[in-house]
Order: sequence, then C-alpha cells, then structure tokens
Amino acid sequence: MGKILYFLCFILSVFPTDAYENRRHIHVTRRGSKKSHTGDTVAKIWIEENGNKKIEIAWSELSADEEADIIAVIDANYDHINKCIDRVFSGKKVDILRINKKN
Repeated sequence: MGKILYFLCFILSVFPTDAYENRRHIHVTRRGSKKSHTGDTVAKIWIEENGNKKIEIAWSELSADEEADIIAVIDANYDHINKCIDRVFSGKKVDILRINKKN
C-alpha cells in the first residue's frame, strides 16, 4: 500500500495495482485500526475522470462531515497527491504529507 497522506485520524493511500483501474482514486483507512495494514478501507474516493480533476465519493462508511473534510484536503493537495500516485505506480519512494488540522 502506498501511503500518500496522513490527515487527522485517516490515512490516504493508493495500491500499486490501482494503476490498472480506469479512474484514479484514493483509499481512506482509519489510523490506529488494527486492520489498517490489511486494507481496512472506510472510503474510496475518485479524484479524476478522463484525465480531468473530479473528486467524488465512490463509496464510504464515513460521516458526511468526515467526507467533506477529506474531500477538502484532497482538493487543496491535488497536485501533490497526483505526483505521489505517479511515484507509487513507478515503484519510487513517497514522502508522506502530514496534515494535523482542518483548514
């Protein structure tokens, strides 16, 4: 799992096998979950469609407020997230961005 961003109690990541998906997306897990290392995903968020920025929830177990906060963080850090995804897909190391407060 390619961890890209820590936001409050969440980890935003991408799986190397996601390179074969038809749309870029982020998996969201809760930090501290005993199953977070095995992909205990609580949301999947599309971040583009046909190569253009389009952030939308694919599915989620999060509250509406949590979804809104995560979408805002993805939107504010979109370019950085895309660069990290490219690095994960090419097998390179990623510097994980840490955001410890809401905007």
